[in-house]
Amino acid sequence: MKVYIIDNGGQWTHREWRVLKYMDVDTKIVPNTTPFEDLKDVDGLVLSGGAPSVATEQDAMGNNGEYLDKAEFPIFGICAGMQFTCEHFGSVLGPAENPEFSKVDLKIVDHKDIFKGIPDEITVWASHNDEVKAVPNGFDLLASSPTCPIEAVRCKDRPIYAVQFHPEVEHTEYGEQMFQNFLDICSGDY
Repeated sequence: MKVYIIDNGGQWTHREWRVLKYMDVDTKIVPNTTPFEDLKDVDGLVLSGGAPSVATEQDAMGNNGEYLDKAEFPIFGICAGMQFTCEHFGSVLGPAENPEFSKVDLKIVDHKDIFKGIPDEITVWASHNDEVKAVPNGFDLLASSPTCPIEAVRCKDRPIYAVQFHPEVEHTEYGEQMFQNFLDICSGDY
């Protein structure tokens, strides 16, 4: 299994790598300027969180749009990766009414795919100023919280998943299970 992490400048990108490495995945962190042609032999991509404000600095997100348009393999967007994914597919981003920089009580509304085998309510760790204001057309809402109505989404007709929080950090319950579920998706075992 080969899953690469697209580096969007996030503070925890190395932790995404570490989780996958500990799960015996062939993984590496690659710049978000990597040509799509160099990624054709991967089984999946993780679009990392990012330092830039995706709403105002889209150029800092490199080739993420090309990856989303061309990939036939699964993609898992995290934090800024989710924000970019949703905006790329027609949603609107904006400042969060309640920026999240701590634990968040997540309510899972759809237990397929990424949230398979995970309880209805868990605690996750978030770190963001901006948020997705509407679920993009062609996507389903998977999870929400009292401070952020759109915490996770899934594309209806392609294997694209995205979460606003950080499943790679210790403070997120069932984070490793979310990554395992993504790997199962990548291998066709879902």
